[in-house]
Amino acid sequence: MTTICVDAMSSDGGPEVVQQGIAQALEEDSNLSVLVAGSSEYVTPFCERHEGAMPLISSEVIHMDEHPATAVRKKKDASIVRAARAVREGKAEGLFSAGSTGAVLTASTFIIGRIRGIKRPAIALPIPGPNGKRTIFLDMGANADVRPDMLVQFAQMGRAYSRIVTGTQNPTVGLLSNGSEGTKGSQLALEYHKALAEADCNFKGNAEGTDLLSGSFDVVVTDGFTGNVALKSVEGTAKFIVGALKDSIEGSPRLALGALMLKPALKKVASELSGDKYGGAILIGLKAPVLKGHGASSVDAVTAGTLHCAEIVRAHLVDEVTKTIQAHEAQDQ
Repeated sequence: MTTICVDAMSSDGGPEVVQQGIAQALEEDSNLSVLVAGSSEYVTPFCERHEGAMPLISSEVIHMDEHPATAVRKKKDASIVRAARAVREGKAEGLFSAGSTGAVLTASTFIIGRIRGIKRPAIALPIPGPNGKRTIFLDMGANADVRPDMLVQFAQMGRAYSRIVTGTQNPTVGLLSNGSEGTKGSQLALEYHKALAEADCNFKGNAEGTDLLSGSFDVVVTDGFTGNVALKSVEGTAKFIVGALKDSIEGSPRLALGALMLKPALKKVASELSGDKYGGAILIGLKAPVLKGHGASSVDAVTAGTLHCAEIVRAHLVDEVTKTIQAHEAQDQ
């Protein structure tokens, strides 16, 4: 039995959305149990109604507009803090939350802790490509300023995650830059390129923005500032296209019928770009898997996040990352 702790107070849609997602996950995975962190008002009756759900009562919530580090330090009984502590104490093997990214990152890093040798955890997401191809993209916002040695670790962690998600045994790595040539980019990008080229990580050179969805690389790495901007640009483009299509079909029954037929396919693409297929993005580099969902996570996204977190636990991602980092440390000595 795999136990995942889910922060029930984290969704913009309220605890009911998270609870419905947990209920679906329990129905789909008979080897799953869920530790539900949140207010007794919501958590206790839900757990009484659902076999496999166990209450973890908390009395506080960290809101999106609060300073993450201050809130985590002051609100000792917040749902995300209690959830992270439960993972550290071995009551759960992984964590899913749709709460404040900063609060999830802070609580998970300082309470669950980093894998020995990891300089900084990173946020990673499998993004879609042609013919079902998946590219692991990181960092997506955990670290705005990154040294070259940290980026090398991102590549190593991304490769470990890629092996689990895609089954690729020797994933290729690309560096997000403004041109495919190795001489392109800022001074820092050139330092990243040099460090990756010297590391044993199957580095194949620079990846342009168009390569993110092309499937040209198995893993694409960058600093968290650039990664977050790039991902939001992709998501914004997708929303614009959907909005433009809606505007174009107004007043045309023929186009409306075509759009209705395309709706399931468009919904699937939008879900994959948003990360809902996996429930969100993984905070990789910690001693246990932590999945961060969108604040506006749907019921299906919460279900996917809970199930994917259990999948990562069973695939021993933490052990895989640990072995990878230790092997590279041994080479450097």
